Amino acid sequence: MSTARAWAMDGPEEPFHPTTITRREVGPTEVAFDIKYAGICHSDIHTARSGWGPAKYPIVPGHEIAGVVREVGTDVTKFAVGDRVGVGCLVDACGTCEQCRCGREQFCKRAVWTYNSIGVDGEVTKGGYSTSITVEQDFVCRIPDALGLDVAAPLLCAGITTYSPLKKWGAGPGKRVAIVGMGGLGHVAVQIAAAMGAEVSVISQTRSKEADGRRFGASNYIAVSEDGWIKGHVGEFDLVLSTVAADEDITQLVRTVAFGGAFIDVGMPETASKLNLRTLCSTGASVNASLIGGIAETQEMLDFCAEHGVAAQVEVIPASEITAAYDRVVKSAVRYRYVIDASTI
Repeated sequence: MSTARAWAMDGPEEPFHPTTITRREVGPTEVAFDIKYAGICHSDIHTARSGWGPAKYPIVPGHEIAGVVREVGTDVTKFAVGDRVGVGCLVDACGTCEQCRCGREQFCKRAVWTYNSIGVDGEVTKGGYSTSITVEQDFVCRIPDALGLDVAAPLLCAGITTYSPLKKWGAGPGKRVAIVGMGGLGHVAVQIAAAMGAEVSVISQTRSKEADGRRFGASNYIAVSEDGWIKGHVGEFDLVLSTVAADEDITQLVRTVAFGGAFIDVGMPETASKLNLRTLCSTGASVNASLIGGIAETQEMLDFCAEHGVAAQVEVIPASEITAAYDRVVKSAVRYRYVIDASTI
């Protein structure tokens, strides 16, 4: 075993504090890498503060991880020392079930999540708010040289979370796509949808981020705080992707979906959202949700982002500011993603 510095929480209302954790020695098909940056995702907050159910404390969150390979196992064929790599939400799965064989490891019943899960060694997994990590090579992605490690880190969750449903539901030329929310997920979704060739609109609470939305590739911007906002937008969009984590009534948003189109949620609110089902009868729309993507698709997303100049907009912070950063994310007071500088851990 080796040790790594980390920042952990001891309870849902406790602040983060520095600590030391253990990492297993590199196995034959495993990769150990030094973490350079780790993004702060809203799902980190949901999990660490037990919003999605009781967490396993002490908890070391972080599943937007970018770094440089330090050591590889004797049978590793995919990576070498010095490679720029990243790890997202998953660090293992069974590899034999139908979902794994189809490249949908996120739906494997034996999937091992990057933190707050039980790893192959029987220990609780610890995430990216640390200085190093050891991972099976099949769950490591290569970060293209065109992407800085700081802006690439959030793509390991925010990027694949939005890329996967946009691709699945056919975002591209001739399609009208609306992105609900312009936060950590939404600002990446706008860039990806625009790069795919879709006509992109943003649906946000206010117009405070309109200039940014248009800079990211949106041609239209809708503020739901304005009276009568729904007029003129009923049945307008082929695909509506909601990135909002807040609990809300989604009926009006679903009304904006065109016949045969889809409303997809990736925000994963902590409690149930509301929807008047009669809306579906009158629109012919589908309502669905999406969960990240498989490892091969995550690599595809990174390559796509590098090719098309898509990058998370980040504010790099020292580890000592994690607790305050969590509070600011909850208040939507960040543009657009906090990324921890692992050298400060």
